[in-house]
Amino acid sequence: MGTTQLETAPEPKYWHLKTVLSEALDSEFSVGEILPNERELAARFGVARATLRQALEQLELEGRLQRRRGVGTTVAPPRVGVAVDPARHTWPGAPGDDWQPVDAAETQSVPAAVARLLELSPGEQVYVVHRSRVTHGQPVAAEQLYVPARSVPDAAPHTAVDAPARARTVLRALQQLELEGQDRAVELGSARADDAKELDRLPGAPVLVVTTRYFAGGRTAAVALSTYRADTCRLTFGDNESDSTPDTGVAVLAS
Repeated sequence: MGTTQLETAPEPKYWHLKTVLSEALDSEFSVGEILPNERELAARFGVARATLRQALEQLELEGRLQRRRGVGTTVAPPRVGVAVDPARHTWPGAPGDDWQPVDAAETQSVPAAVARLLELSPGEQVYVVHRSRVTHGQPVAAEQLYVPARSVPDAAPHTAVDAPARARTVLRALQQLELEGQDRAVELGSARADDAKELDRLPGAPVLVVTTRYFAGGRTAAVALSTYRADTCRLTFGDNESDSTPDTGVAVLAS
């Protein structure tokens, strides 16, 4: 394909460029192949580098491209279906849970949105359980599970020998409660530095954030913030999907 000029396109240049680039990805590049640098691409399509970056960011958001540390921008493989609620009526850590415990710590400092959901009092102690999820050998999600100490008064993660054991201590205590229900919300977000490092993404990369509230004793007993890679994951809800289901379209979001 030769140089393409976009001066007469009736839609925003970056959006039209995204379409042109998408067609080029299908016809000229293979999965995992590294794209030419921004200067070469901008010259080829006759656009400013700022316009090119907008188009590349949109393609990354749609899961067509991946930015990799020390490598550059590569063509992404098809998204893989990741079941969000395979064990919908159980606590985190119950049998069938695909998340792996990483660590747990006690703190009085939690995000303001989480504090509101948990109806925390100033200075109230909270256990933060960190968990990770891997699919086909690749990290696809990281999670922070916030559990007020009042919900699990018998939990003492600091007494455990190693980090995963600290996490399991809180999870076991949580499973002693009667789960009355849960709800979920999904939104698009940007990867924080810690999550980006764990998920092998660049800070600010698009992610899907699933917020789950767990109810017990007539109130919110725990809140989980699960951060999924938006470039590789297609979130599925219900029992008719599995981690082995590939997909080439956009993520399917449901509540």
